[in-house]
Amino acid sequence: MLRVMLQVIRRELIVTRRSRTATLGVLMFFVLAASLFPLGIGPDATLLRAIAPGVLWVTALFAALLSAGQLFGHDFASGVLEQMLVSPQPLAAIVLAKIIAHWLVNGLALTALAPFVALEYGLDSSTIVKLMMSLLIGTPLLSLIGSMGAALTVGVRGGQVVLGLLVLPLYVPVLVFGVGAADSAAIGAWSQANFSLLAAALVAALWLCPLASAAALRISME
Repeated sequence: MLRVMLQVIRRELIVTRRSRTATLGVLMFFVLAASLFPLGIGPDATLLRAIAPGVLWVTALFAALLSAGQLFGHDFASGVLEQMLVSPQPLAAIVLAKIIAHWLVNGLALTALAPFVALEYGLDSSTIVKLMMSLLIGTPLLSLIGSMGAALTVGVRGGQVVLGLLVLPLYVPVLVFGVGAADSAAIGAWSQANFSLLAAALVAALWLCPLASAAALRISME
């Protein structure tokens, strides 16, 4: 099963490399949207440092929402999704492999870009490290949650709008914990508590979300 998952991840990375416009669009959205706030607010360094974690996390959340529709859309259009459903391999394992590949291309790249965007807000190095750590734990969680919405809306006309309505309420706790973990004004114990909550949610989602997404795919394709 591990070999199959590695093959799925490799295939997804190759497909993404061949059609990378959508991925680049998501990353450009994150950079441009987060960069607009310093331009609009002005040179108030104290205010910029205060809003930076919230702004970066909100833009990362919307970037994850934009990319969630890519998880199963191409497979549905090409007929690969039907082959996945009849495969002798566990569908949940295939879904988890697709989620991992999705995070490597979108979430990990977004986390790597975050420090450069954070410099526009005048954040110090310790706050940037906390921000990167919170995104490193939180972005896989966004991909896992997004996979459930993507599975439910695959093949649905206007599915991106429905996907947003389904997924955004589930993203709110991740946003709250992520901002709390990266907030430079928070005391150390509060920041550590939010990191622990993010990590606990990620562990639970790694187990539950692939199973839920696999069940949703079977329902959607009936």
